[in-house]
Amino acid sequence: MTHDPGPPPWHCLDEESTAAHLESHLGAGLSADAAATRLAQGGPNVLIETGRRHPLLMLASQFTDFMILVLIAAAVIAGVVGEPQDAVAIVVIVFLNGIIGFVQEYRAERAMAALKKMASPQARVIRGGRPDTIDATHLVPGDLVELEAGNIVPADL
Repeated sequence: MTHDPGPPPWHCLDEESTAAHLESHLGAGLSADAAATRLAQGGPNVLIETGRRHPLLMLASQFTDFMILVLIAAAVIAGVVGEPQDAVAIVVIVFLNGIIGFVQEYRAERAMAALKKMASPQARVIRGGRPDTIDATHLVPGDLVELEAGNIVPADL
């Protein structure tokens, strides 16, 4: 029995195959109508931003996972039955896990904020066979984007 691997990954496709899959044209790009339709269907090209959480809430959320609560209960039980060394070891492990999780989440939130600031406000595209400068939030799948040395590239391009 043969296994169908499916379509090749995007990075393995040549230009013609990619343009055909995206229903775009290598020379002319998308028409203005096609771009407007895709923008209406897919929405603007922006990172979805959730409300920023206070660092104390981020730290507290590290201790609400089911397995962490089980470990805390185990530490309490160990302390009650007279095994203080086990209780202390479990508490230290839970505390270190919480700190590491907090640091990772805090850094990820800061990285998202930095990406949003760095996002390219404008992009040069070819639409309808003509070069045009548009707001990067209006980029859609199938757009042909002109890049030059020194350009800031929209992160998801």
